[in-house]
Amino acid sequence: MPRVKRGTKRRASRQKTLERASGYFLTKSRLHRAAQEAVEKALRYAYVGRRNKKRDFRSLWIVRINAGCRQAGITYSKFMHGLKAAGVALDRKVLAEVAANDAAGFALLVEKAKAALEQAG
Repeated sequence: MPRVKRGTKRRASRQKTLERASGYFLTKSRLHRAAQEAVEKALRYAYVGRRNKKRDFRSLWIVRINAGCRQAGITYSKFMHGLKAAGVALDRKVLAEVAANDAAGFALLVEKAKAALEQAG
């Protein structure tokens, strides 16, 4: 089997890693092995962070909806159950926006939810 030295390919791969690691502290931005480990760890954090971001936003929306519900005299869980019973198909992102910026519109949604709860049980 012929010998392969990988000259330009290896150099390009290492250069790519060092470019990704630019701005890292001390040897992590200068030496390939340290930079490779730092970049791999950073990419893992980025992957996890993209999923945590979705979780954090959903939590924020629920807090905002709950605050609007409490002002209207209903709990979050009863409100969501009432909306489902009423056939209102708005997601939490939209509901949080309505709760924060349109009090009258949110009050109408609360009334729909309460009416649906009374009919259901």
